[in-house]
Amino acid sequence: MCSVTRSGGSAFGSTLLVHGPETLLSERAVAARVDAARTERPDAEVIRATGAAMTGADFLEASGGSLFSPTTILVLDQICDLDKDLFEMVAQTAAQPGPDLCLVLVHPGGVKGKGLLDRLRKAGVQRVEVAALKPWKVPEFISAEARSAGLVLEGDAADALQLALGDDLRTLASALAQLASDTDSQRISAQMVTTYFGGRAEVKGYVVADAALAGNLARALEQLRWALSTGTAPVQVSAALALGLRRLGLYLDLRTSRMNDFDLARAIGVPPMRVKELSRDSRSWNQRAVATAITAVARADAAVKGASVDAEYALEAVLLQIDAARRASGRRS
Repeated sequence: MCSVTRSGGSAFGSTLLVHGPETLLSERAVAARVDAARTERPDAEVIRATGAAMTGADFLEASGGSLFSPTTILVLDQICDLDKDLFEMVAQTAAQPGPDLCLVLVHPGGVKGKGLLDRLRKAGVQRVEVAALKPWKVPEFISAEARSAGLVLEGDAADALQLALGDDLRTLASALAQLASDTDSQRISAQMVTTYFGGRAEVKGYVVADAALAGNLARALEQLRWALSTGTAPVQVSAALALGLRRLGLYLDLRTSRMNDFDLARAIGVPPMRVKELSRDSRSWNQRAVATAITAVARADAAVKGASVDAEYALEAVLLQIDAARRASGRRS
């Protein structure tokens, strides 16, 4: 998640660089430093600004204190958008902030503003990395977030939440906060997660895909009609089918390797609980069948994006084609 390279000491006379694209973790790192500084000096003035709007005069004024408060907490967001002419001024201040300045610099990652990042690195500025989490790391975040909310996740509840809501940390944190607020029990089961969040529109496409890959054609068709009737966009279904087949194809490629379930999940890009489902589904598939099904889904995806006037018919047809490919695989083996 995020790692801090310096600990202890005053928040003033110091600079923190928060670097990376994960906005929730970035906001929390900034808030933690600001809270620490305000606790240390409650009368400090908090100034928030963005790189694109910052001039040299603005930076000098913001970082130098004011008549109203000699101590300043300056949070400068999107430093990637700073004018290059300001890089040296900002880097020098970051390297030696005055004893009455708490400076927080925020960079969203990427190559823009690399010259400033290089200067800050050479100056030894404290840095917090907030990289986007890989899918197999998300359950760790969910478990930590649950503990901080006073919840105990039972069994596969963390994986179930990731499966239902995806990998967006802000969404997952909000979901856990909702569970903590709405439930009487501190213990959260996978069934409770499904009850609360299994009806989201973006989830319904994956329910269709799961049924199709498992060989349950009747359920896939039933779930498709229900999903479309309750607002799921046809393209969400075709995207879920394509993703499910790609993951199944990867599993078929990797299953003979000497990987444990965690390493397989990491290589495929799924939560660890999904590996058992892929293992079960793979028994009636081979690579040729997966390739045939992916081709059919690609045609269906084009249809639902405008090549066909009847998206529902196109999706029903592709479910039949997927099932035919799966059954043909069974006959060949």
